[in-house]
Amino acid sequence: MRAHFHRNFERRYEKLRAGEKQKLKERLNIFLQDEFDPILNNHPLQGKYQGYRSINVTGDLRTLYKKINKDTAVFVVIDTHSNLYK
Repeated sequence: MRAHFHRNFERRYEKLRAGEKQKLKERLNIFLQDEFDPILNNHPLQGKYQGYRSINVTGDLRTLYKKINKDTAVFVVIDTHSNLYK
């Protein structure tokens, strides 16, 4: 699996605290090995995010991605659960 990062994701990443950045790196490494590892709670989204999937980074921090093909995912945003699903 390969991961690409949208500009919005990169901007938001820069605003994360050091611990959140570290946790994200850990979760992305898990994702690249097995995108459906149970620790990620990977699940499809509905509504305005139809076609996207979400994985848990921390208790409240989520990242959304979209599969381009079977080997490539584009991470589009990272934010808190409440901010994403307003």
